[in-house]
Amino acid sequence: MISLLEGKIAFKAEKFAVIETGGIGFRVNFSEKTLGKIPQTGQNIRVWTHLSVKENGWDLFGFLNYEEVDLFELLITISGIGPKTAANILGSASVEDLQEAIVLGDETILGKVSGIGKKVAQKIVIELKSKVKKLAKGTGERSRMADEIEIIDALATLGYKVYEAREAIRQVPEDVKGIENRIKEAMKRLGRK
Repeated sequence: MISLLEGKIAFKAEKFAVIETGGIGFRVNFSEKTLGKIPQTGQNIRVWTHLSVKENGWDLFGFLNYEEVDLFELLITISGIGPKTAANILGSASVEDLQEAIVLGDETILGKVSGIGKKVAQKIVIELKSKVKKLAKGTGERSRMADEIEIIDALATLGYKVYEAREAIRQVPEDVKGIENRIKEAMKRLGRK
């Protein structure tokens, strides 16, 4: 499987780019958002990829970071979501926003993607919620983000609006450690309103 490509942009079109490496040009499909971020023709690039093999051909999908590939590969495990739809979902928002939306059951971001109706958005949330929580866990920034998602989820369960919870968490000082302590501090801030 082709997992990583490094080379020169030989051609850039509306939905794909051709990356030349070792004398071979690889056609790599990108979301519109990602395609806008890649360099111009003639410049070097390094992209993570996913190779989709079907009866009628092979498609290579490109991503600027590994977190996008992880989420992409989770999305395509859902019945009814193919690689192109998964790429469109990733093109609609950042990985962090999508992970947060899935964990919190916020279907509005997913519902904005062409080809994703309410039922499919609900299916994504139901099937991926626990997997995305595990995926978000890690070290450093990813761990902090996973903790924030967990705190927002807890506050939403207690009846607070997601946007209120998110704003309250931003006001909690960084020196407050531990999920329980951060929830308590966020609740104090929510109680002042």
